[in-house]
Amino acid sequence: MPARRLPTLEDVAARAGVSRATASRAVNLDPRVRSQSRLAVEAAVTELGYRPNRAARSLVIQEVDSIAVVVPEAEDRVFADPFFASMLASITQRLADSPVQVLLAMGQPGGRQKIERYLRGGYTDGAIIVSHHRDDDLSGVLHETKLPAVYLGRPYAGDVGIPWVDVDNNFGATLAAEHLIGQGRRRLATIAGPQDMAAGSDRLAGWRAALDGAGLASDLVEFGDFTSASGAAAMERLLERAPELDGVFVASDLMAVAAMHEIQSRGIAVPEQIAVVGFDDSHAAQLTRPPLTTVINPVGELAGRAVDLLLQLMKGEAVDPVVLQTQMVKRTSG
Repeated sequence: MPARRLPTLEDVAARAGVSRATASRAVNLDPRVRSQSRLAVEAAVTELGYRPNRAARSLVIQEVDSIAVVVPEAEDRVFADPFFASMLASITQRLADSPVQVLLAMGQPGGRQKIERYLRGGYTDGAIIVSHHRDDDLSGVLHETKLPAVYLGRPYAGDVGIPWVDVDNNFGATLAAEHLIGQGRRRLATIAGPQDMAAGSDRLAGWRAALDGAGLASDLVEFGDFTSASGAAAMERLLERAPELDGVFVASDLMAVAAMHEIQSRGIAVPEQIAVVGFDDSHAAQLTRPPLTTVINPVGELAGRAVDLLLQLMKGEAVDPVVLQTQMVKRTSG
């Protein structure tokens, strides 16, 4: 399939009924442009999907200058969670032998204006969206601007017309629950992730399906936000609700490590009294005592496939969503 032609500034000017010079000044937010002309240019930019400073390039991999990794999360969350560090490292490594720059755009949940302005501003050739929440409206911006983009992690809303790559979170959580059941654990709990994210809701659904299939109660659910503090607080609530519980599946390693510390701080032995299983297989899983049994979240492969899909899109090729399979790493915590 031939590469798609990007709209030019001349196209914008013609659509808006202004000169090229006026269109250029409006795009660059020159305050001297009359309101009527500015609004006409803004409408033409949106309609045509024009992106400044990219119109002269054909969309071929050798000419891509930069891609943005967009994380709609607070900065402290991004820098504290090893998932994001692994993801960013994998993306940059995938592009290490190319001239493509990797840019990072972050935004506090509930305040996406900066990210939206960045995506609309034409500062990058494509975007990888990570950590998508239900209330994020980035897909609308991406469609309006026609910016090539890929979600790393299935969008909460499902089919938003933008390709994505993800691990089979539902199946991974089922594996974790079945592993605990196979050990003879019968009073099981879970610390689920945020339910406004596909990963959080899918992992909870997989855990519940396994318990329902085994005829076990699935009422012991507490929620976290994938941070260690939320994992510790959720584990505290579970122990208060059900001191007799003997196994817990935690929807991320970061929460699982904190949950294990909370259990052990009460003099409860892991795994003898309570077995713990996480999700991610992060470096932290190997450092706990005992080492954490967990489900593999292949961050490196996810990031690499996301880059590949994005570069294909930039060449005008059609791509489909990618779902990667997973398996458990059995250590000694459960």
